[in-house]
Amino acid sequence: MKHFLVVLFTVLAATAFSQQKYAANWASIDSRPVPSWFEDAKFGIFLHWGLYSVPAWGPTDGSIYEKYAEWYWNRMMQRETSTGKKFNDFHNEVYGQKFRYQDFVSGFKAEMFEPDEWAEIFKDAGAKYVVLTSKHHEGFALWPSKHAWNWNAMDVGPHRDLAGDLSDAVKSSGLRMGFYFSLYEWFNPLYLEDVDRYVDQHMLPQMKDLVTRYEPDIVWPDGEWDHPSERWRSTEFLAWLYNESPVRDEVVVNDRWGRETRSRHGGFYTTEYDLVHDQAIAGDVIAHPWEETRGIGGSFGYNRNENLDDYETSGFLIHYLIDKVSRGGNLLLNVGPTADGRIPVIQQQRLRDIGNWLRINGEGIYGTRIWSDAPAIDETTTLYFTAKDNDLFAISTKWTGDDLIIESLKNPSRVSMLGYEGEIDFSFSGGRLVIKQPVLTPGDNPSPYAWVYKISGVL
Repeated sequence: MKHFLVVLFTVLAATAFSQQKYAANWASIDSRPVPSWFEDAKFGIFLHWGLYSVPAWGPTDGSIYEKYAEWYWNRMMQRETSTGKKFNDFHNEVYGQKFRYQDFVSGFKAEMFEPDEWAEIFKDAGAKYVVLTSKHHEGFALWPSKHAWNWNAMDVGPHRDLAGDLSDAVKSSGLRMGFYFSLYEWFNPLYLEDVDRYVDQHMLPQMKDLVTRYEPDIVWPDGEWDHPSERWRSTEFLAWLYNESPVRDEVVVNDRWGRETRSRHGGFYTTEYDLVHDQAIAGDVIAHPWEETRGIGGSFGYNRNENLDDYETSGFLIHYLIDKVSRGGNLLLNVGPTADGRIPVIQQQRLRDIGNWLRINGEGIYGTRIWSDAPAIDETTTLYFTAKDNDLFAISTKWTGDDLIIESLKNPSRVSMLGYEGEIDFSFSGGRLVIKQPVLTPGDNPSPYAWVYKISGVL
């Protein structure tokens, strides 16, 4: 019997060891491919929602980072800076000097939050995944986290599992669900006193709880810049995520795991308002899976101070999506809900326009990849390209009526315009394709924003 148990233990140990495919080091972690569903999805919705949604205020001038309404508490504590002064002047005038940031919890009630309606809005927008801020840098958790006692949406405020309710609705609608998670917390006493204890006793257990409780498709950390990944024990967490967690096969992660990791380690690379490491990448083509994130306006959290001129138009956002996809990336477009749980109507309108365009033209977006022979992209580009299987998609963002000329192709079997029932005339000679654009009338124009030509059988 003793011999049998020893053998059994040895077999079980060997089996467990064989299942540990990824070790806790970057060479091993980076060897895991990003699951293909992510690159196929192309378009996701980001949600910044928390106590900062109550004051919902930020300046509309200054640098990108100065406009972020979700940084309200941090800016309140920076009284000596010009940005901090703007936040403090607003706060003192509206709420008074004795009103603390923590007191905003009384206004964060989410009484109009209907997760099924949110999921329907995002699905109608053509998004394939959703990423919710489960916890921003303020440390307030949108789920009943025992590691954030009396500082989570179940214990105080809405008294509701906001993360869980939205996760259920999003998954039921057929979309992928993910969570943003801030590694650091601005004013958590444990973090300020002992980073290592904070990571061991608070951060890691809280992240694992989020994963095991809701089984997300995406883990999207942020706030990594204070310390290197070794201090955050990032590879240790990722080894657990990839080897043992309930989402080990399908989960996707970003690159924000330590001050040295962006565009180097993790999963997909991230840019933010066309910036990475504070360098513009607007014209770059990135071979590695990547994702651009930005707001419809200048802030991620809802900003009541923004007006119509601060919001991008539907045309801009559709062109922005086309630009990112043609360079191999995804777009994670942020929506800032109100404290009572509504998606602002102007943001709904932008999402609806994107969805209407994608319903007609999504074949040239979803599941596509970079066309390796595409001309370089710059600020004058109005003809973009994506590729899928043997087909090429030429996406025109400016209608001139002139012929479209594309070089370096095989003879296509057919050229068509997505959403247009008429025939498209073209000629081909010596690898040069000339597409004669049709004369469109209001009744047969498939889009006011961009037009997609499918060039069949050329790749």
